[in-house]
Amino acid sequence: MSSIPNALTVGRIVLVPFFVAAFFLPPEPGRWIVFILFCLAGITDLFDGMIARKLNAESTLGRMLDPIADKLMVSAALLMLAADGTLKGIHLMAGLVILCREILVSGLREFLAGAQVSLPVTRVAKLKTVLQMVAIGALIASSATENMLPGVTILALGCLWVATALTMYTGYAYLQAGLHHARGPARPVKRPTHRTA
Repeated sequence: MSSIPNALTVGRIVLVPFFVAAFFLPPEPGRWIVFILFCLAGITDLFDGMIARKLNAESTLGRMLDPIADKLMVSAALLMLAADGTLKGIHLMAGLVILCREILVSGLREFLAGAQVSLPVTRVAKLKTVLQMVAIGALIASSATENMLPGVTILALGCLWVATALTMYTGYAYLQAGLHHARGPARPVKRPTHRTA
């Protein structure tokens, strides 16, 4: 059963190069294709976790791949939005903070996993993710929708800055948790035992 949510997660990773390539298509159709792919990635992110919990099919592979898929998609989106000028000036700082936070949390998770300590996802972190995805999705579509919906870019940037503030808050909380365990006594490293036949 775990193959279903894992397949959705892998599919999200496979979407990333197509997502990036779509940014190089002619602006109007290209942005809509990018937007559709980003929404598709968001939907698979929602359903892989939901299916895994409902079918009790959570797996170690899924727990490893899911955050990787999310970070690849978000990082690719922010970098491409910066490259094409959608994110510029002071707004680049928001993207930079989000990227730095993702790197920080990835490092902390790796460190704490070695110490056999889990880093639970908080409600604030989930809210941050939702706002972040909404803001990025709106920014992706902004060049194609600005004429139809004036002000959508400003609203998207405002949403991105709110997500950035939550990003800093949750990043600091995770850093504190990591430092707390780093100051503790070192755990002995378990060495594998070899049995002779």
